[in-house]
Amino acid sequence: MTNIPNRVGVDIGGTFTDVALAHSGGLATCKVLTNYAKPEQAILDAMQIAADKAGIEMGDIGQVIHGTTLVTNSLIERRGAKLAFITTEGFRDVIEMRSENRFEQYDLNLTLPKPMVPREDRLTLNERMGPGGEVLLALDPAEVDAMVATVLAGDYEAVAIGLMHSYANDAHEVQMADALRAAAPDLSISISSVISPQMRELPRFNTVIANAYVQPQVAVYLGRLVQRLKDVGVDAPVFMLHSGGGLISVDSAAEQPVRLLESGPAGGAIFAADFARGHGLENVLSFDMGGTTAKICLIEGGAPKTANTFEVARTYRFKKGSGMTVSTPVVEMVEIGAGGGSIASIDTLGRIQVGPRSAASEPGPACYGRGGEEPTVTDANLLLGRLDPDNFAGGAITLSVSASDAVVMNKLASSLAMSSDQAAFGVTEMVDENMANAARVHTVENGRDIEHFTMIGFGGGAPLHACRLCEKLGIKELIIPPGAGVGSAIGFLKAPFSYEATRGLFQRLEAFDAASVNGALAELEQEARAFVRAGAQDAQTTTRLTAFMRYAGQGWEIPVSLPYKTFVDADHSEIRTAFEAAYRRLFGRVIDGLGMEITNWSLVVATALPETAPVVRHVSGVSATPLRTRRFFDAALRKMVDAQEVDRKAMTAGTLVEGPAIIVENETTTIVTSGYRAVGQGDGSLRLIRKGDTT
Repeated sequence: MTNIPNRVGVDIGGTFTDVALAHSGGLATCKVLTNYAKPEQAILDAMQIAADKAGIEMGDIGQVIHGTTLVTNSLIERRGAKLAFITTEGFRDVIEMRSENRFEQYDLNLTLPKPMVPREDRLTLNERMGPGGEVLLALDPAEVDAMVATVLAGDYEAVAIGLMHSYANDAHEVQMADALRAAAPDLSISISSVISPQMRELPRFNTVIANAYVQPQVAVYLGRLVQRLKDVGVDAPVFMLHSGGGLISVDSAAEQPVRLLESGPAGGAIFAADFARGHGLENVLSFDMGGTTAKICLIEGGAPKTANTFEVARTYRFKKGSGMTVSTPVVEMVEIGAGGGSIASIDTLGRIQVGPRSAASEPGPACYGRGGEEPTVTDANLLLGRLDPDNFAGGAITLSVSASDAVVMNKLASSLAMSSDQAAFGVTEMVDENMANAARVHTVENGRDIEHFTMIGFGGGAPLHACRLCEKLGIKELIIPPGAGVGSAIGFLKAPFSYEATRGLFQRLEAFDAASVNGALAELEQEARAFVRAGAQDAQTTTRLTAFMRYAGQGWEIPVSLPYKTFVDADHSEIRTAFEAAYRRLFGRVIDGLGMEITNWSLVVATALPETAPVVRHVSGVSATPLRTRRFFDAALRKMVDAQEVDRKAMTAGTLVEGPAIIVENETTTIVTSGYRAVGQGDGSLRLIRKGDTT
């Protein structure tokens, strides 16, 4: 796979579209503003710039790997297909009732997000499957015909089918889907037994609805992208990065677009994991800050932490529980509205707040000179001296200090009776504290002590803020990899072809039925291998098996890694031991006297990752030669400081710069605060070490 010449990774973000082109001479990268009207045009523009840097023609590109926020944005902005949802009689309000949890306990005016499908478009069938797959009420063919007529009369663009317990027996869903396809071959149809065959009707229904809602739009976009690439001479295969951190074909992505929900952030986690392995780091906090959001992910043992459920389109200050829960494999991370384009405002209590609204690329921050009229984090960083107005994005965009000063003064400082510099500090300190709190909560929820982690920062905004976050979190070491500004796009190039197949199969552990488990796992392996072969043919693969387990009576499960093999009934003891070890790692203890249950199974087939060369880690060295002296505001000292400005290219292995310092490159800027020093490493990364620490 990686022997293919001239591979391109393309990441469309909320503000920038990033491209990384791996060629025989190294790596060529590029950032351009995202084109919301025609996102594929930004891809073509950035690819052309990268190809020019690499000295190759567009027709020389051998592979394109793409990640996009199209699916997430469509769900957030409700820009999808006119959709019908067909479910079992009595269950059409499940998606509106949600989990019945109050995500903001003390808000008396709490407003729940509206369901994706209005009630009048939620249609029901008089049928019923049991949890063991038994037919409790057969589906009448006459009712199927009547439903087909109803759908056709409604002029729907897509249909989602989610029937009770279809994960155990999909016969009724398939019967309904076949009838619709026969009557309307061009209608987009998604069934939950294919998209998310797992227990729990709320996330299963949400997932199939999300898939159907975006499927027509994604299919059109991907088809248009492939054609536009061919028009400019790029006749290379195109693959998509899915939210679980692997590659799938364009056809697979068009069939199951819900798997693309977190594809961009997943690329960033892969990028960070690769450097974690090279540096021999077991516990890493991946920090990805772009123009619109910041993402935080735990990486342990050289691999990102994954989950089989997550929330999308949170509507209440990015608060957990306020979004749409979907069940699809995903790299587990916390995401908040904190990016370079995040808008600062004053709340009703007279406090500075940042995000979740973003100026994005259109119009962008005020300093871009594209019509932005709201103060953003980028405007604040510019006023505090952390950005060079004449050398932003490699000089592609000239920043206006006067425009930033005007919006910060008019929208913030004048109302708070302070200077624009003081207000800018308030903006950056607020966004840094928001990100630090998110990191604390994420690590605590996973039973970890954040002070024992190393941070790896990337994305256009992370190197500006990561050192300050480390100060707040008590982290003593920070890695800024080469190409950090386009980290997710580079991560795409490092991703394996992989597919995670899931299946709901409830069993009490004391009644473990190995035969049924082996049968289900054989089907999962066949499904996963078919998807991987579509992109990787006969490449060597690895297999990873996870059982989702809980104590009897508990409301949620934890993932338990198990060896992939042919099970026998006596293996319940081995599974019990693995569950107790996983439970103890997470909660510090086990519960005696309670039975155990398995609810869902997950099987991942992935192409083998190449070995990552170990990095010789430097803690000190020869001082770098600065380009000049600049001043920036050091938040920990609460004052402006004189800092050395150093070119990133000068930070070779064993080169040292003591903070305060500013390390500049085309795609981003690294701020080294007064409490840290930066040392160049053998792999081209920067290692920021807290002063006084020599390990």
